[in-house]
Parts: sequence; C-alpha cells; structure tokens
Amino acid sequence: MKKRLIRLGVNIDHVATIRNARGGTHPDPVDAAILAQKNGAHGITIHLREDRRHIRDEDLKRLKKEINLPINLEMAATEEMLAIALKTKPNAVCIVPEKRQEVTTEGGLDVVKNEKVLAAMIKKIRAKKIRVSLFVDANEKQIRTAKKIGADIVELHTGEFCHALKKKREDEFEKIKTCAALCEELGLECHAGHGLNYETAKIIAQIPQIIELNIGHFIIGEAIFEGLGSVIKKMKKAISQTIPKHEK
Repeated sequence: MKKRLIRLGVNIDHVATIRNARGGTHPDPVDAAILAQKNGAHGITIHLREDRRHIRDEDLKRLKKEINLPINLEMAATEEMLAIALKTKPNAVCIVPEKRQEVTTEGGLDVVKNEKVLAAMIKKIRAKKIRVSLFVDANEKQIRTAKKIGADIVELHTGEFCHALKKKREDEFEKIKTCAALCEELGLECHAGHGLNYETAKIIAQIPQIIELNIGHFIIGEAIFEGLGSVIKKMKKAISQTIPKHEK
C-alpha cells in the first residue's frame, strides 16, 4: 500500500517566545528551523506579529539565508506587513486576523467583510510571484470569496475541532471535510492548522483534499520532553495516510 504525502509545516514562533522571555539570543528560532529541515519538515511557518512578541524582523532575514525550505510568512493585513512581504519575498504569505490582546490567533479571517482590502493586497503580493494563503474558518462563503479575490491557498482553522467534545468535534470535522472538498472544486490548494496534536492531526489528515498541516505550539511543547527532531518524525508518521487501492 502506498502512502499519501501530507506536507508538514513546522511553526517555530514559540522557540522565539522562549528566547524573548529573557530578551537574549537563546534559544535561536533559526537553529530550530535548521533542525526541523534536517528531520524532514517540508516547510517553516513564522508569524511576524505587529508587536513582535516572538518572531523578529531579523529572524525572517536570517531564515531566508540559512534554510532551503519554503517559508510561510503569517501576517496581518497591514501596510507595514505588506511592505515586509514584498521586500523579503517568502515562498508564501498567509494572511491571518490579528488582535494585540489575544494570546494566539482566535479564529479565521473575515474575507467577506474585508474583501476589497484583501483583494488589493493579494494582487500586489502575487505580482511578486509570492503565493497567497488565507487563514479562514470552515465556512463556504469565506472560501468562495477567497477564490473570488485571487487567493492561491486556503488554510482551514482547526481550533474549534481540536477543542470540541465528541459530538461537537464530529460536527466540526464534517464542516472541515465539506470545505476541503469545496476548495478542490474551486481550484484552491487546501491546508489546515491550529491546535493540532498527534491525535487530531491524524484525524484531519484523513481528509484527502488537505495537502499540508501547519503545526507549532504542540511540536515545540513536546520538543521540551522528546527533542524537536523526534517530535517532527513522530508527527510525520502520525499524518502519513495509507492510500486505498481504489484511490491509486
């Protein structure tokens, strides 16, 4: 039986969070990215927040120089972040909602409400040959609008699924499954992320249209006990899916 390759993007934000707690240079998130690359990660995700609470501008510059993996730059839809993206030219930009007071991203981007602003931004980013992803809830209207305004990728927010109890989790899974199928129908590449661990990532990986998972907090947290390389390998094993004969 063959295995379906699901790409694993490793988010290194919280290595920077630990570094910034002391205000020094250790642990270095770029070293974490290099280690992730050595242990089979398919990409590196970083969120350059407006308040620079974890990843710093210099981290992005160094990553561009020191790793060969695609960089997925998560960012708010602001002129400052747009200018940084256009200058540094990561492989992809993932536009996410951002609130100063939140601990972490709390939900998906409202593409419908911000359609005009996002459309103008996407046009400028794609003109520089940078792929554009929108981080959205599993909502059909949001996904159709993402397609309308020129996104290449939709990353489905899995936080509600991960935190839900059994019946609600089943409902959330069906919503994600339906929206992933819609992405394929519309010609959008489908990714997923937020709150995933070994168990929940394995379940989400069963959805055939999802080709990439972006995972950060769990991987970095587990790395404290098991080591980053070991956790990445275990996660890759958890999300690898056997392809049934009729799908080959």
